[in-house]
Amino acid sequence: MSSKRSAYDVIVAPVITEKATLASEANQVIFKVKPDATKTEIKAAIEGLFKVKVKAVNTIVRKGKQRTFKGIKAVLSDTKRAVITLEDGHSIDVTTGL
Repeated sequence: MSSKRSAYDVIVAPVITEKATLASEANQVIFKVKPDATKTEIKAAIEGLFKVKVKAVNTIVRKGKQRTFKGIKAVLSDTKRAVITLEDGHSIDVTTGL
């Protein structure tokens, strides 16, 4: 889609929720990514930033919810998340940052 992007242009932020914490026990990490990022770009970005070996990348597009604030209706934007499965022996600690 686009020419060579930096890893910081692909990965937006780690997802730190209860469900993401439970997934970390299965050697998985969840990140918010750019909506137009491909699985190969995500894999290359994770391996480049964290120096780990990625086994699989699964992506999810969460549709934006409709919200009402003081009578004004708005739709929150869609977000894309990537569930990264790491090879055995590799791990990422998202709470420390880069």
